[in-house]
Amino acid sequence: MPLNPFSNEAKRLRLLKKAPEGPLKRFLETPFPAPRTPIPEVPLLAMDFETTGLDPEKDHLLSVGHVQVVQGRIELATARHLVIHSKRTLDGDNVAIHQITDDQVADGTPLEIVIGGLLTELAGKVMLAHHAKVETGFLQAACHKLYGMAPVLPVIDTLMLAKRRFEQRNQPYKDKELRLFNLRERYGLPRYQAHNALCDAIATAELFLVQVGNSYSRKPPPLKNFLTRA
Repeated sequence: MPLNPFSNEAKRLRLLKKAPEGPLKRFLETPFPAPRTPIPEVPLLAMDFETTGLDPEKDHLLSVGHVQVVQGRIELATARHLVIHSKRTLDGDNVAIHQITDDQVADGTPLEIVIGGLLTELAGKVMLAHHAKVETGFLQAACHKLYGMAPVLPVIDTLMLAKRRFEQRNQPYKDKELRLFNLRERYGLPRYQAHNALCDAIATAELFLVQVGNSYSRKPPPLKNFLTRA
């Protein structure tokens, strides 16, 4: 069966031919999970980025948190949280929101090591995030900076899944109802420490597992039903 030229897999193969040696090329060498794979069998990497703002062109990564989801289980032994090194002084709002200090940033891990490790973790998996355009935008910007090109990324966005569910039911909603905190409350999940990248990643993984559990009663749906449409 010929490969759809617009599929993520076809884009991956095209990018692989141009990728420089290193973490990005190794990421692109690994096939993505097939769209028809039953969702419980899809390996996921739940992640969250804490940043100085929402614009990847002018704002900066502060920290990265991620954890694997395997066979419908959150593998806490795989959890990672890294503060990214920078010589910039943080403004007071960033310190207050993210609880990351100038000293922590000064002692942080270099961006190339963080992104290289993240690509290694992501290889062969689907990215899982809440309001994923933040994570995809900053990851692609970082890859452009480090490798001169950005990867294609299969992504599941729990915010978009919630939005789709509201719309399928013709149920009105407000934007604030799509926030991670409010969606977790809606599904009866406990409170968590917001604005910590690892806590947010785990919170997103928990929300997704509940969303999946509410999406079928017998045969698990395929991955393609959950992927965020570009």
